[in-house]
Amino acid sequence: MAAKRKTWKDIVFVKGTYFDYPSLFFVVFLVMFGLMMIYSASSFVANRDFGNSTHYVVRQFVFSAIGFAGAYMVSKLKYQIFRNLTWPAYFAELALLAAVFIMGSATNGSTRWLKIAGVTFQPSEIAKLVIILYMAHVCSTRVRAMETIKGTLEIMAPAFIFIGAIAIENLSTAIICAGIAAGIWVIVTPKLRYVIIVGIIIVAGGALMISLQSYRGDRITAWLHPETSEKGYQTMQGLYAIGSGGLFGRGLGQSIQKLGFIPEAQNDMIFSIICEELGVIGAVGLIIVFLMLLWRFRFIAEGAPDRYGSLLVVGVIAHISVQVLINMCVVTNLIPNTGVTLPFISYGGTSLIFLIVEMGLVLGVSRQIEPLSKSE
Repeated sequence: MAAKRKTWKDIVFVKGTYFDYPSLFFVVFLVMFGLMMIYSASSFVANRDFGNSTHYVVRQFVFSAIGFAGAYMVSKLKYQIFRNLTWPAYFAELALLAAVFIMGSATNGSTRWLKIAGVTFQPSEIAKLVIILYMAHVCSTRVRAMETIKGTLEIMAPAFIFIGAIAIENLSTAIICAGIAAGIWVIVTPKLRYVIIVGIIIVAGGALMISLQSYRGDRITAWLHPETSEKGYQTMQGLYAIGSGGLFGRGLGQSIQKLGFIPEAQNDMIFSIICEELGVIGAVGLIIVFLMLLWRFRFIAEGAPDRYGSLLVVGVIAHISVQVLINMCVVTNLIPNTGVTLPFISYGGTSLIFLIVEMGLVLGVSRQIEPLSKSE
């Protein structure tokens, strides 16, 4: 009997029986928690500036709805088709970064946004997804090449160029992209000395980018001496918020520092408001939820049907891990301020939308996991 001929729907859409509902639960929980904290952190400033205390939370809700719609569509697709989008996405992102340099709009002194057809977005946020697609693709198809230093550098050269282009406009995003690339590459590279060589190149490049911009050096000074530096005001106010929260916090909605003391508290510094209102207990609880999400993603990565799917999930794990770690370290002044948002929690449209879409990519991989039969 002749095999049934595949239609385009069979090629594009997943028909798997498995779906990782725990991962979906953790993502939804984090987004909803973020909406609650954005309202708490921004209501005073939103009412003062816009006459509407829900200004920021309503916008974030719309962004999250768009993200979940995109994630649903991505999760229904066979992730293998994204291989064909790797290089088009790579060059399209480079074009967007060039467009920002030429005609980007500035906010708070930084030119990182583009406005196309009335929609303002931050291209550097899209770069995180693009670097995941690129690294997963090359590291799953050129395994033998990574056995030599020449092959390793050939694979990493496009990633270096990409990250360097991002660093010109947004060093913090470039650091995250470097972390994503390293997270995927270290999993598959067979040579420890290659890891050291590539690591030296990344550190040297980062030091060069810091030296080219004086304000980046000022951030290091503010990190070392926040109490005396002109740039250390936000850091000190954030530390006051964390210290005043204690073990159990002041109570939800009871933050003092959000009343104009911490500039734009709903953005990068929202973790300090969480600590102030919910205390150490609330902060630790949030960290545990992030760890549970990453644990579920590890399960999906291990169960993926091929190396490409596994590395896509590893890239998302690296993204969330690096970004959460950097944000929390900045807020607690363990590292210099880099302007990194807290995933799912901080206010920001482009960041939230593409982060949730990444979750859809992981859930799409989970749909192709073959569940064990009852007899097994």
